[in-house]
Amino acid sequence: MHRRLIAPGALASASLLLAIPASAASHSPGAPGIGDPYYPAYGNGGYDVSHYDLRLKYQPATDELEGTATLLVRATQDLSRFNLDFLLDVGEVRVDGARASFAASGEHELEITPRTPLAKGTSFSVVVRYRGVPSSKRAYGFTSWHRTPDGGVAANEPEAAAWWFPGNDHPLDKATYDVSVQVPDGTQAISNGTLQSTASRLGWTRYDWRSDKPQATYLATLAIGRFDVTRGTTESGIPVLNAYSKDLGEHYGAARASIERTGEIADWLSGFFGPYPYGALGGYVPNTDTGYALETQTRPFYSPRNFANGSNTSLVVHELAHQWYGDLVSVAGWKDIWINEGFARYAQWLWSEHEGEGTAQELADHVYASRPADDPFWTVRPGDPGPENQFHTAVYDRGALALQALRNEIGDEAFFAILEGWPRAYAHGNASVADFREYAERVSGKPLAALFDTWLFQPSKPAAPAARAASVARTREASVPPKSWQKIAATNGVHEHGAREHEDGHGRAHGVRED
Repeated sequence: MHRRLIAPGALASASLLLAIPASAASHSPGAPGIGDPYYPAYGNGGYDVSHYDLRLKYQPATDELEGTATLLVRATQDLSRFNLDFLLDVGEVRVDGARASFAASGEHELEITPRTPLAKGTSFSVVVRYRGVPSSKRAYGFTSWHRTPDGGVAANEPEAAAWWFPGNDHPLDKATYDVSVQVPDGTQAISNGTLQSTASRLGWTRYDWRSDKPQATYLATLAIGRFDVTRGTTESGIPVLNAYSKDLGEHYGAARASIERTGEIADWLSGFFGPYPYGALGGYVPNTDTGYALETQTRPFYSPRNFANGSNTSLVVHELAHQWYGDLVSVAGWKDIWINEGFARYAQWLWSEHEGEGTAQELADHVYASRPADDPFWTVRPGDPGPENQFHTAVYDRGALALQALRNEIGDEAFFAILEGWPRAYAHGNASVADFREYAERVSGKPLAALFDTWLFQPSKPAAPAARAASVARTREASVPPKSWQKIAATNGVHEHGAREHEDGHGRAHGVRED
């Protein structure tokens, strides 16, 4: 339970509630959380957002952000009040054009009381005017805004949105986006989707970005700084825009050598997962001191440290695989993270085969053989790891091992039909591990409950007979890592920063701590 802090403005909200006529008595506040047991206060109940229009102005020298966010929303219950997840300082809120009462509460809640209660099924607009210094705001002991020498970056999982725009911060509520950012001339603003236009006036340049396919809030990104930008087109006709901080130093060459292969890799992945699902593609590397990468939709975020040991196309494969597994089909709840990470890791195993550096079977054998039965690795259950282990290596490696076991159980024809059919079946929606098992059973025609339980839910190493049945044998040869293993292992920590960043017990792999 988080202690809720009621801001002074809450008294105004209470007064307004007293004035609501008796005919509106059936209306009630939307829940301050969407119902995810891993993060009870994340997201909100009572409404669904269909579109975010964000009009922003940012000053890199001072890290000051001001903005006007317009949300197009539909009530899913009779609402007397509703919450947005947000941390910056709010100056005004309007609901359908009329001023609304608002108050800050809890760690990151903005409570809004409209002048007139909202009936279930009603479509309405919310306008929030705000400003603040994102890097100065903290929730649960950390900030998800990365200050850089020439600007700032919003990229984090499972949360980042609240540091730069108000929203319903959970993957269950996807929406489309228009992001318009004004920055000083000579500075650029990078976001998701397609760059619609740029315009300069009186020392400021405005960048207009559009994401026209549903997108989870944590997959929305903003990077402001000085970048070298490259453009191209994939063989399949998708425009590619990549951006590299001018301050990457010795990491610049390796980063660019990796990310410039984005179009090639996306086309290759489409052979397994179906056509690339969006109209834009790319990646960006700001000058941050973080150590992780993130599958921000259409344009993944990479840290310079990801390329400290040279180029790594395997990492690019991982983040691009998420465009299907994680972005196109998002988790129903954060406990379903295996559907994101196990599949992105398995894509790296398939890339290893493609590059002639070890087959998926050889990699699976190595993972199995290199972890003794008493290794804590096996106590993590990829199918429901708990928030403290949401980004544990086991979710990746044991998660991919489960997929190899599935492949061997049902055969390549059914397995690859599932890999391609799943993103299409749940496109732009959400799904759970249970949904995936049911889908795999339907496509393969085989009962798979026991296999999924063994590999995803038992807190122990599968016994040797079970491993042999899945052709994952413990052999002397398996203990020798395939050639690709070093590059794959280099991404094991791509979503973790070390124990200090888990001190709050929420399992936030990407929390950026300043203390």
